Amino acid sequence: MIEQTARLAVDLAAVRANVRAVSTGTRAAVMAVVKADGFGHGAVPVARAALDAGATWLGVTSAAEALRLRQAGIEAPVLSWLHPIETDFEPLIRREVDLGVSTVAHLRRIAVAAETAGRAVRVHLKADTGLARNGATADDWPDLVAWAAKLAAEGWLTVTGVWSHLAAADVPGDRLTDLQLAAFRDAVAAVRAAGLRPELLHVANSAATLTRPDTHFDLCRVGLALYGVEPVAGRRHGLRPAMTLTTSVINVKRAPAGTGVSYRHEYTVRRPSTLALLPVGYADGLPRTAEGRAHVWLAGQRCPIVGRITMDQCVVDAGGLPVAIGDPVTVFGPGDEGEPTAADWATWAGTNPHEILTGAGARAERTWVGA
Repeated sequence: MIEQTARLAVDLAAVRANVRAVSTGTRAAVMAVVKADGFGHGAVPVARAALDAGATWLGVTSAAEALRLRQAGIEAPVLSWLHPIETDFEPLIRREVDLGVSTVAHLRRIAVAAETAGRAVRVHLKADTGLARNGATADDWPDLVAWAAKLAAEGWLTVTGVWSHLAAADVPGDRLTDLQLAAFRDAVAAVRAAGLRPELLHVANSAATLTRPDTHFDLCRVGLALYGVEPVAGRRHGLRPAMTLTTSVINVKRAPAGTGVSYRHEYTVRRPSTLALLPVGYADGLPRTAEGRAHVWLAGQRCPIVGRITMDQCVVDAGGLPVAIGDPVTVFGPGDEGEPTAADWATWAGTNPHEILTGAGARAERTWVGA
């Protein structure tokens, strides 16, 4: 048997429950965003679970991710939206993957690939309504729309969707969302004025799906909520975390008061204590910025990680708890027993839960339960 220092379990029943939870608050279709290997949960099993629970679209950011879904036999609609200009679009077009488009350069290259493939491509024109990332600005939008109308008339593409992304939907009451919605409606009006009739308008992310019904339009793109993390601080919508990261104690020692722990002895044991060594570190997704705050679940309670988190290991101060080599440890999980969650780790590290989930368990044995 191959040894594993960490184990990562994904609860697909939780994924299905989360899809149902977000679906109850909208009449729009739901896109399950499975980019970055399903936020580290496994894109293919998560996609299947989400579709089983009522999602009708899948979202990814690269050609490789989209084709991996197709190669797994998943034929549901897929939108892929972040492509280098040199991307070979022909395989995507042949496998009926919808493409997000933000520039005329991309649009023209995609149209050439469609001609080579001998079939029209479905595109979603993306407007930059205030995030200043991808998407066409208000100045560039008329040119993008004009080219889309021209190429649509030639039969090489269909403008299936118009979309944008929100910058502050997770901040209740922030006016930026209202301003972005106004800009988005202007962008849609320009598309319709050009004679195009998109089937799908979409701007809502997880936070907006749960808190801003006015953003729902025809499709909601659900990412973080799909994996059970509440996207708006202080609000609860019945989501259940799907990922659990565990390991086990590989060494135990009694340390007298004054014992320095890990590099440079930035932590010193204040009283006689039990130190438990865990074979996980920042190469397994435990961020060093969480040092001094992070805890794990050991012997029925939260115990602090002390000293520096290193590449492959970290030390836990178990105090006077009875701890032995081989004891199970939960790094994070759903929180049912009081164990830390990915959201807790995000707070300790000063980051967002997305980074914790996508970085977790790079070397872990993965299992999927609840299938």
